[in-house]
Amino acid sequence: MIIDAHQHFWDLETGKYDWMTGTAMAPIRRNFGPHDLQPLMAEADVDKTIVVQCRHDLEETRDFLAIAAKYDFVVGVVGWVDLQADDVAQEIAALRALPGGEYLVGIRHIVHDEPDASWLLRPAVQRGIGAVIEAGLTYDLLARTRELAAATALAKTFPKGRFVLDHLAKPPIASGSTDAWQAEFEKIAALDNVWCKISGMVTEADWASWRPAVFDTYTQLALEMFGPDRIIFGSDWPVCNLAAAYKDVKAIARRLAETDPGIAERFYHFNAVAAYRLSDQKTGTP
Repeated sequence: MIIDAHQHFWDLETGKYDWMTGTAMAPIRRNFGPHDLQPLMAEADVDKTIVVQCRHDLEETRDFLAIAAKYDFVVGVVGWVDLQADDVAQEIAALRALPGGEYLVGIRHIVHDEPDASWLLRPAVQRGIGAVIEAGLTYDLLARTRELAAATALAKTFPKGRFVLDHLAKPPIASGSTDAWQAEFEKIAALDNVWCKISGMVTEADWASWRPAVFDTYTQLALEMFGPDRIIFGSDWPVCNLAAAYKDVKAIARRLAETDPGIAERFYHFNAVAAYRLSDQKTGTP
């Protein structure tokens, strides 16, 4: 079984997406839902997905849980709650009480858009993340190089928590100026409570001229630093459409999986199960 551990849905009529402005975003500025994704998954031999938040809105999380309740191929939801609110634990409990609430597996905030590079270390935010961990949920780290030091400090503060680093922390592939990114990437990879999603790379490269081999340096570094038990496949669809089709992203991941026949099942399936505690009949995992 192959799990795509990172994709999105959105409806422009019901939500506001501040990051989707400008000419460059025009190709993805339309609605994307389950019926758009299913044929692409079939073409790429992907079986299941985890849908991930893309706006700071509880209503989006509620919508995603309803989708998970309806569609068998959605095995988990990484949603959003206001981490700085006083009632984080109650909000998580309320989400879990909804139809599909059992598929809430994680929480995420778009940290790299916060003006404060140390936003994750704010006392109110840490209290909220503590509530996320206490609830048995995983926290997804959406960070770039600027925020990686804070992300590392956060994961050290909660050694019993589970953290997933999205998109390899978005290395600046197009510019090639990756020294600062790599230094911080290696520090967070040293923490055994952090997993890394092999995802989101195509939009960090030159959208028009990338080639699959461009990404081998980054995927091999992730494998070396995190090891075969803490790397996870994700497509970042439909954001990836800015630079590559769904099947192309899967082909990039396949280059990594084929470097060692022993890692494929972990990379595509079991590591996502471990990171998000997926353990129901949808995943075929006891």
